[in-house]
Amino acid sequence: MSDTPDNMEVVYHHRRQRVFLVLSGIFLGTLALLNVLGISRFLDMSFEVFGVNIPVVVAVGVLPYPATFICTDLISELFGEKKARDMVWVGVILNVWVIFLLWLGGILPGFENMDPKSGMPVPDEAGRLPVFFEIRELAFGAVTASMVAYMAAQFCDVRLFHFWKKLTGGKYLWIRNNASTMTSQMVDTTAVILITHFYAHALPVDPDAPIFGQLMTFIISGYVFKLVIAALDTVPIYLLVGWLRPYLGLKENEEARDEMIFG
Repeated sequence: MSDTPDNMEVVYHHRRQRVFLVLSGIFLGTLALLNVLGISRFLDMSFEVFGVNIPVVVAVGVLPYPATFICTDLISELFGEKKARDMVWVGVILNVWVIFLLWLGGILPGFENMDPKSGMPVPDEAGRLPVFFEIRELAFGAVTASMVAYMAAQFCDVRLFHFWKKLTGGKYLWIRNNASTMTSQMVDTTAVILITHFYAHALPVDPDAPIFGQLMTFIISGYVFKLVIAALDTVPIYLLVGWLRPYLGLKENEEARDEMIFG
């Protein structure tokens, strides 16, 4: 195919579709994964500084979460606020779909010994439920917490990203990338920890110790982890935007409109 303007526009059109599909796929796939992993395990990442122990406790579901903010920032930068918001809403639908499948898998007949009164499987000699039902119970708590936190954080991230973009006239990508992500992750982390504890009762807390300090440890630990990742992803964001703009045929600060993607 020759590099005439018309032919190149066809090439750019297909590239925009592919890139949007890849970013959306990574975002939604990561979202589904972290909701299943969720609070199934907590990682002790504590360390010492000058002999002082700094407690850092992070849920395993937090590990892939920063990737969702990279995807929303890239889509916000290259495809605009509307497409980023659309993807966030699809994420909400995905959360509902995950809950539905977990619910459906639990009510259909299986080979477990079921308690006729509760409708739940009978625990084994160690007091453990079958693996699916343990995952289901933890995922229900994680998905409920993440749905509330996810909507608040992602819409906050998208809105603040474009607020800073307008304020700076499209300059200083590092400001909008970091400012939007760091603020929205504080919203997300606080909401997830509080809902997980007070609604799902799934945090590994010591019932004999003051609860406020323990919750603050979880919130600060999760936020610091996300904060470090947000700072580290600035360079990849710059490199990806710098490469993707010419690859997608976009000018500086130009966003791919719907007709440029799907037209």
